[in-house]
Amino acid sequence: MSRAATRYAKAILQKANENNTEAVVFGDMQSVYKTIEDSRELRAVLQSPVIKANDKKDALLKIFSKQSEATHALINILVANKRAPLLSNVAKSYIDIYNDQQGVKKATVITAVPLSPEMETKVLAKVTELTGSKKVTLNSEIDPEIIGGFILRMGDTQYNASIANQLGNLKREFSKSI
Repeated sequence: MSRAATRYAKAILQKANENNTEAVVFGDMQSVYKTIEDSRELRAVLQSPVIKANDKKDALLKIFSKQSEATHALINILVANKRAPLLSNVAKSYIDIYNDQQGVKKATVITAVPLSPEMETKVLAKVTELTGSKKVTLNSEIDPEIIGGFILRMGDTQYNASIANQLGNLKREFSKSI
């Protein structure tokens, strides 16, 4: 994240805290981030130096018309400061800062196949046990390259219980003994 995006995120969070709307803005920021990340065309519009600032502002305000006044104010400020391309990063920074404030821990689990609901419950229980936090969000990714098992990431910690990793370890052991 850029420092500018973090500064904007902190400013909007401070304003939301003053108005007791931080949870509402959190929902807005999740929607904004997902919308921009899912739309290559929208990212291109925001990055384009050819499209006028007012056109960008109008488009964003139409797209995010159901969001709160705080989100509309953020869009207006970013466009006025010629920082519209930062909107996605500001939203992501806000989400991260808000989660950190709320004590929410983020974990990513990578599996070869989609997690079953039972497995997801077990992984969440393990993350809760390891972090000591009852508030955990679990992001699930699929990577067939790991063959089986899973990789669990929480902050700087990674627990690799994938079959690909175990095969790699065996290969290293065999090559040492030869």
